[in-house]
Amino acid sequence: MKKLCRFIILFLILVLVYISFKPVMKLIFPLKYKNIVLEYSEENDVDPLFIMSIIKAESNFNKDAKSNKGALGLMQVTPSTGEWIAEKLNEEIFEEDKLFDPDTNIRYGIWYINYLSNQFDGNLNLIIAAYNAGPGSVDKWLNDSSYSQNGEDLDNIPFVETDKYVEKVNFFYNIYKFLYR
Repeated sequence: MKKLCRFIILFLILVLVYISFKPVMKLIFPLKYKNIVLEYSEENDVDPLFIMSIIKAESNFNKDAKSNKGALGLMQVTPSTGEWIAEKLNEEIFEEDKLFDPDTNIRYGIWYINYLSNQFDGNLNLIIAAYNAGPGSVDKWLNDSSYSQNGEDLDNIPFVETDKYVEKVNFFYNIYKFLYR
C-alpha cells in the first residue's frame, strides 16, 4: 500500500511538472513589447521570435538598460549605430535618449537586423555575431581561413564574448520557437 501511495504521489508530481512547464517557461521567456516587435518585424521581414531572443539576450526586456560600452535600451543600440540608422531612415533629428524609448529602440534594432540579414544572406549565426561584434569583424573573420574554411560560415569565433553571445541567442531562439510556435 505504501508503494502504491508513493507511486501515485510521484505520478501526480510529474503530471503537475508537465502541466506547468510551458506556463512557467513563458514567464521566463515572455513576449514583452509584442505589438511593437510584430509591427517592425513584419515591415522588415524578420522573425519576431528571433527579435525576442535578441532582446532577451541583450537587456532581458529592460528598456532602461545601459551597457558598460554605452549601448542603450532593449536591443542595446549604441548611440553611433543609432545615429547611423536614423540617417539611413532619413530621420532629420537623432536624439540619443530616444534609444531608451521601446518603439524607437526596437524599430532601429529590427532595421539593423534586417540590414545584417541582407549583408550575410540570412545566415543567423553571422547576423548574431555581427550584431554583437560588428559586421566589419565578421567580414574579416570570413576572409581568414583560421576562422572560416569556406568564407561563408564561421568555424570558430575569435571573440569569446561574441562566441558565447551567438550560443546564447540561438539557445533563446530555440526556446522561443518551442514555446510559441
